[in-house]
Amino acid sequence: MITPKLSDVLFQSAQAVRQVLAGQSLTEALESTPKEQKAAVQSISFYCMRHLATAQALSQQLLSKKAPNPLVNALLLVSLCLLTVARRPMPEGELVHSIPQYQDFTIVDQTIKATQLHKKTAAFKGLLNACLRRYLREQETLWATVQQSEEVQFNYPQWWINLIRKSYPTKWESLLKVADFPGPLSLRVNRRKTSRESFSQQLNAANISHQLYGEDAIILDKAVPVQQIPGFEQGLCAVQDAGAQLTASLLPLRDGMRVLDACAAPGGKTAHLLERADIQMTAIDIEPKRLARVAENLHHLGLFSDKVRLLQADAATTQPWWDGELFDVVMADVPCTASGIVRRHPDIKWLRQEKDVAKTAALQRMIVKNLWSVLKPGGYFLYITCSIFPQEGIEQAAFIQQTFSDATMLAAPGQLLPEITTGNLRPLHDGFFYALFQKAVV
Repeated sequence: MITPKLSDVLFQSAQAVRQVLAGQSLTEALESTPKEQKAAVQSISFYCMRHLATAQALSQQLLSKKAPNPLVNALLLVSLCLLTVARRPMPEGELVHSIPQYQDFTIVDQTIKATQLHKKTAAFKGLLNACLRRYLREQETLWATVQQSEEVQFNYPQWWINLIRKSYPTKWESLLKVADFPGPLSLRVNRRKTSRESFSQQLNAANISHQLYGEDAIILDKAVPVQQIPGFEQGLCAVQDAGAQLTASLLPLRDGMRVLDACAAPGGKTAHLLERADIQMTAIDIEPKRLARVAENLHHLGLFSDKVRLLQADAATTQPWWDGELFDVVMADVPCTASGIVRRHPDIKWLRQEKDVAKTAALQRMIVKNLWSVLKPGGYFLYITCSIFPQEGIEQAAFIQQTFSDATMLAAPGQLLPEITTGNLRPLHDGFFYALFQKAVV
């Protein structure tokens, strides 16, 4: 395999960062990255998203006015992120490999070469060279100056910092710092094809160290490409955060139940329920592209059958998708800010705005009101978000209780927080909220 030139990787990383700053998700931005550069570009661009506020603050110190254009700005941000790697604590083990490390002179040299790859950056070769060399000369002073900002200290927008501090006054710093490093690779064993014990033995035989978690999860001690995981291509397992795997354990599934998975994409929870019981599954999602991913995942795991219906539909209304037959179980994994999964998707910090919290909370309530109407008396309603904002979690659970007189809250985890503990920079699960209700029998 040919190793890509660092200048090419820096340029592609800058393209990705530029697209995120323009409002596109990093996942979408990386789709056009050349295959031979994908791994390196992903590593650098993810790192930049984790430390974007630092780079932006340094850029403002180095430029006397606004960057000439968005691509020049992004290339400068990427370079500054890499030049500041040495100033950050280096965790032990796998995480070291997730942090791109290069010599300072290499970064400057390759950045200048990267400017020649596009007409929008070529004319500003001298400007970027001057900024980066000034940073190297004055880095102690510059670093001390920008570190006075909370946004730089934690690399989040100030509104996000304020909201987390207000919501979790004793642990807010830990909840912010958790996004500095990626989460562990967690697998869900497909019960339809193997047992967790048997799959664990296969991992041991392949010298892949791991630990068991919950009922179906296996967490690898060190991430490896999924192609190296025995049985992955045959559908013996799937990648899914350990916190997301609680869904199937909370629901009293029985064979023959009629189940609705609303907002189903990408289909991890859909698949997990199908692995656990012989149910009639209706999975809906409003986006065709995301619904196609659900189908792909179910086919890969050998779970697609005539008992599974995938429908492009809006969960906020029953028209035109609902056939009028009530469901035994409704799983409402509603749209949210995704504030609980920023360590895996650090671009979320910069894509969200403060007004989005109230906006998504309002949408969640619309969806809940609609979905409660399709639940059978005696049926179970599971409300889920991958958020740690109370407005999308505990406050919504209270809303359900207050709105539906026939709703009884059952035992559920409530708010799961990805907290850093002593000696562990990688919590075993992301941030989720779970609330389980049963509809009264009239």
